[in-house]
Parts: sequence; structure tokens; C-alpha cells
Amino acid sequence: MVVNTARYMLFCFAYVFAAGVTAQILIAGMAIFSDADYWYSHIVFVRALEFVPIAMLVFSVLGKCANGMRWRSALLFLLVLAQYFTANVPGAGAVHPILAAVLFWLSISTARNAGKLVFAGRPRKR
Repeated sequence: MVVNTARYMLFCFAYVFAAGVTAQILIAGMAIFSDADYWYSHIVFVRALEFVPIAMLVFSVLGKCANGMRWRSALLFLLVLAQYFTANVPGAGAVHPILAAVLFWLSISTARNAGKLVFAGRPRKR
């Protein structure tokens, strides 16, 4: 029961994180192309998002997931830390949007894999 619940929570948190990364990219685009006041929202929103990969790591351990899922969750957290580095160190800012693209891809991939863990073996409706 704990394993199934943990896997379901991992699935939920993975999709929340993927949606949050997507929202962060949207907010950054709005700050660049619409109104620079959106930078404040971009900075504040990440505070709510930054520890989601740690929760994913905990749920992947409790859910007895494969090491790949654990490593992906840890890598997502490290990429968030790298985003802080690139945003605050002069000269590193050019890497910031590239890391955002990697975060987007990895978060979507991780969420899809978490879904496979939760819904494996269930018949698909056609």
C-alpha cells in the first residue's frame, strides 16, 4: 500500500513540477516580450517549485522505484540549483535558457515514466 501511494504521489509531483517549469518559461517569456515586471513573478514562483524534486526523490525511494527514477529526481533538483547559479553569476546567464530547456525535457520525461509506474498493467480504454 505504501509503495503504490508513494508511486502515485511521485506521479502527481512529477506532473506538478513539469507544469511549473512550463509556467516558469512562460513567465520569463512574458517578462522579456511583454512587461519586465514579470521578472518578480519569475523569481517568486521558483521558490514554490524548487523543492518538488526533493519530494519526488523521497517518493521514488518509498515507492521502491528503479535507480533511474531516483537519479532523475536528484538531477532535476541539481538543475534547479544550477539555474540559481546561472541567474546570479556574471557571464553564466547565457546557459540559463539552455538549462530551462533541459529542465523542461527532463521533467516531462520523468512525469511520463512516473505515469508508467502508476498505470502499468491497467487496461487502456480505446
